[in-house]
Amino acid sequence: MREAVDAVYRSESRRILATLIRLLGDFDLAEEALQDAFASALEQWPKDGVPSNPRAWLVSTGRFKGIDALRRRVRLDHSMEAIAQRLDTESPEFVVEEGVADDDLRLIFTCCHPALSPDARVALTLREVCGLTTEEIARAFLTAPSTLAQRIVRAKTKIRDAGIPYQVPSAQDIPERLDTVLQVVYLVFNEGYAASTGESLTRSDLSGEAIRLGKLLLGLLPAPEVAGLLALMLIQESRREARSTAQGDLILLEHQDRSLWNREMIGEGEALLQRALLSRRFGPYTLQAAIAAVHAEAPSAAATDWVQIAGLYGVLARMNPSPIVELNRAVAIAMAEGLEAGLALVEEILAQGDLEDYGLAHAAKAELCRRLGRLDEARASFERALALTQQGPERRHLENRLHELNA
Repeated sequence: MREAVDAVYRSESRRILATLIRLLGDFDLAEEALQDAFASALEQWPKDGVPSNPRAWLVSTGRFKGIDALRRRVRLDHSMEAIAQRLDTESPEFVVEEGVADDDLRLIFTCCHPALSPDARVALTLREVCGLTTEEIARAFLTAPSTLAQRIVRAKTKIRDAGIPYQVPSAQDIPERLDTVLQVVYLVFNEGYAASTGESLTRSDLSGEAIRLGKLLLGLLPAPEVAGLLALMLIQESRREARSTAQGDLILLEHQDRSLWNREMIGEGEALLQRALLSRRFGPYTLQAAIAAVHAEAPSAAATDWVQIAGLYGVLARMNPSPIVELNRAVAIAMAEGLEAGLALVEEILAQGDLEDYGLAHAAKAELCRRLGRLDEARASFERALALTQQGPERRHLENRLHELNA
């Protein structure tokens, strides 16, 4: 019976929590009610059997547990009396079933509300939507658990005090609010795909959660750019096994064993990409997915269509201008039109100053200088990149490059 309850917890607890937050109107009360409901299941189900609809049973039980907890709080804080009375008078059948289909979506949009700070959005989404523990999130972002916990508490307080509505935005607000949600999902994925610090190149738990979240979003809100982001994450994640050695050292794209790339993931991503492109209402995530797909379709590094990649980066730079997009375009031009042309663009970008503290920009310049035989410049740029890099595998790669130059 414990295994049965555990299985329901793994598959349904996040959805149950989303519904309880709607019903009880309070994150902490809903989390407490969720735990109480599963504790009751461990007591009741061995005697009565697993109910035909475990999720509905747990939601209903959690609601009653939450109301009981709220009544106890009212004795200490009379300002909560009106909330307790409202919950008491609502029809249990109505409130449990009403709007269940949108509860996941409500929770995602609430956790990613633009009134919250970017750090708070990520932390709250990982905690409430993905179900990661405070310790797991803190470990992923190299933050003290106490600091992370305070960040989550402040976010919940802001939601309550600012009266942030627990709802799906209106049709006119969806595009702006969806951008914030997609940014959070992609931020989580990027930290899993290429950890910013630490000794591990990747964090499969984070990239896996981001992909799961992307699939959940697509099922609830099948917008073209949601499909584009999910396509991008799937195609990028397909290369995981080929990106590092057994010892955890970095393997550059051009040296990866492409037979290790997950073709099923690539196929799923490409199908979503086509769906987004055919809509003609796609955005920057879809364009990045198209770039990733060009790499995925190339049978070898030498066969990569760099002209097409440079062209796609040009479109992306017009749609979503940023120094990092320009840097990626410059590298693609170096591969398509010649190293000198690409290096000139990289030096121009660095001269503008926006990427002066971005290690990958200096690493790109160093690599182009190395290939052109400009070894003193390469050495200086590798050293600058190393000083700005905190991730173990990337540091070892840069140290190896410096060792080769000095040898």
